[in-house]
Amino acid sequence: MQPEAALRKPIRSLEEAIDRCQDLGMRLSRQRRFILELLWQAQEHLSAREIYDRLNQQGKEIGHTSVYQNLEALASQNIIECIERSEGRLYGNISDSHSHINCLDTNQILDVYVELPPELIQQIEAQTGVKITDYRIDFYGYRQPEAAEKHRSQELA
Repeated sequence: MQPEAALRKPIRSLEEAIDRCQDLGMRLSRQRRFILELLWQAQEHLSAREIYDRLNQQGKEIGHTSVYQNLEALASQNIIECIERSEGRLYGNISDSHSHINCLDTNQILDVYVELPPELIQQIEAQTGVKITDYRIDFYGYRQPEAAEKHRSQELA
């Protein structure tokens, strides 16, 4: 039997995140909506401090405590992602299972969907005696010069 979270439809848009809050009976305060809008707009992993700073720079006044409380509530309901790092927690808009590429020269965390071959999953299950129901992979590396140039040109377009 799969966990209940695995049976839920993945959240793919801001509207779906808002709908999930409402389906769960979560109060959709102005501050909570600001945080969700920022995470979907930014499309990157941000610390609570970065979220606080960006919202206030946008003229959306919100207190530190409110940011932390809302992030905790949204993450605990799997509406947003919370990544534990040695330097603190980072939050992202994708909450379903996915992997990360940790770019060591830019400190960015890129979301990527990876599907392992069934044979590899079976091999791991045979070696460990554990039935795998989900996985996340963390990749680490440096941006390749030609890929970085292509990425920069796409940002300017």
